[in-house]
Amino acid sequence: MNQETLDKILQRFSSLGDELSRHAGGDGIVDLAKEYSKLKPIVDRIEVYERLVGEIEETESLLEDAELKPLAEQELIVLRQRLEEEETALKLELLPKDNDERRSVIIEIRAGTGGEEAALFAGDLFGLYEKFAALRGWKFELLNSSPTGLGGFREVMAAVKGKAAYSRLKFESGVHRVQRVPKTESSGRIHTSAATVAVLPEPDSVDIELSPNDLRIDTMRASGAGGQHVNKTDSAVRITHLPTGIVATSSQWFG
Repeated sequence: MNQETLDKILQRFSSLGDELSRHAGGDGIVDLAKEYSKLKPIVDRIEVYERLVGEIEETESLLEDAELKPLAEQELIVLRQRLEEEETALKLELLPKDNDERRSVIIEIRAGTGGEEAALFAGDLFGLYEKFAALRGWKFELLNSSPTGLGGFREVMAAVKGKAAYSRLKFESGVHRVQRVPKTESSGRIHTSAATVAVLPEPDSVDIELSPNDLRIDTMRASGAGGQHVNKTDSAVRITHLPTGIVATSSQWFG
């Protein structure tokens, strides 16, 4: 482990702490806080690592004492094992991080091959991620779903809001398969079903300015015989964003 690298990280962390304590607000405070938060878990690891190095050096000095030598040798075995584990963990912390690692996520689950059993499996996966989020203290919010009659989902989408949710869930993306006797099977045969999971980092909020001159608004009315509102009130609106061609429609027909 390169001690010079560790010392630079500790010095930067200390410098950030001093700068934050001097700033009551203003420009740059958010960037300083983000960098401080990013370095905090690394610094915690460094402190544990250096403490173990010190304990090993202190214990090694006891080897010269004939009475304490047997105890010191046993203690060194434990300490060196812990140091090896901490060094591995510290190296992982020092690896370059994905910019999305600490984001919240949007998770989407779709039933694949397997019919109704695949929908039930998708429901099981949804429940699994919901419970995992609860254990981590994350907020789990249902966004959209297409439930089936037996309690499964053709598709379901949820927002998982919590620190580093993406780093914990990103490897869940892909096809998941299960082999089991489904509830829909009366003869006891084992079926293979699948569901796909997509985990996407929550995007940053973006301010978009829409000029009224870029919008075309069309209003429509229901046609044909019907109730008192037909052909008398605007019951559907279509908005077209002219530069992009994106169309949004809202309708409510009265009969």
